[in-house]
Amino acid sequence: MATQDRRAEESASRKTLIIIVAVAAAVVIALFFYLLMRAGGSGSGEPTLQGAIRPGTAEFEKYKPGLVLDEPEAFEAKRALGDTVMTLKTTVRNLTGKTLNGLEIYAAVVDHQGKPVRDRSVVVIPTRTRELPPNKTMEVPIELAGFKDTDDRANIKMQIAGVTFKD
Repeated sequence: MATQDRRAEESASRKTLIIIVAVAAAVVIALFFYLLMRAGGSGSGEPTLQGAIRPGTAEFEKYKPGLVLDEPEAFEAKRALGDTVMTLKTTVRNLTGKTLNGLEIYAAVVDHQGKPVRDRSVVVIPTRTRELPPNKTMEVPIELAGFKDTDDRANIKMQIAGVTFKD
């Protein structure tokens, strides 16, 4: 009888150990997915275009009429993680007469007060394309991730955040 009692105790302690390991693994996996979802937030770690002409400068205002962005469109999709990803898309038209060798675009989804819910700046040229010649167009999609169903998403914005020209 003592052998059966010992086996029952060992079996119970193994079951307890397995349960503890399973709960610990579930907590680690949940933390991993939580961190993954948070990583898709605001693009504060995005690279910027160095030496670019920025909005508000006299030189930017000179070229602004020739840098045309079409009305942006937004597409959204649910991810398996439970959040929503939005892709903002526009077409850039270079009517400046000069070749662009650097282009940074700012994209944002804003709430009803005009405050960004999620935003991101992306260096499109030279990252995605080498340059944009005069009188040519280029489609620019920018993905914003990490939206919740409860987020107030009233409007979208896309604008030029910086530009450089080929000499």
